[in-house]
Amino acid sequence: MFMDHIVLNAEDVDLLMSFYSQVIGLKPERLEQYHDGTVPFPSLRINEDTIVDIFPMEMWGKEGDLQKGRPNLNHFCLALQQNQWQALYDEVARKGVTITNGPVKVWGSHGYGTSFYFTDPEGNLIEAKYYEAEWI
Repeated sequence: MFMDHIVLNAEDVDLLMSFYSQVIGLKPERLEQYHDGTVPFPSLRINEDTIVDIFPMEMWGKEGDLQKGRPNLNHFCLALQQNQWQALYDEVARKGVTITNGPVKVWGSHGYGTSFYFTDPEGNLIEAKYYEAEWI
């Protein structure tokens, strides 16, 4: 079993696509098709098994249920190799993105690792983590 995808609601699809591709380095998918109207939303690739879908406001849910983000998503975590983690940490700081916590040692799917936390332009909390024992 593995996680297939996560969906983030976006007030500004292009802003989130730009943030995740330029700051974090995720590869955009279906962005041109989204802009030409042939697909309802674009995605960003984390790895061969996992993507992040970016839903525009018209896809957030039924009428009356429109809200920025979802109250049941606290944060999501991206696991990286230590050198990738350091490069991301440096890039986040260089781009002026506020690091809200960390580096700090926290529990994850492979035991304890070192993490830092920051938010995307729409307030979604992201954890970036590396584990001492390289498993990626």
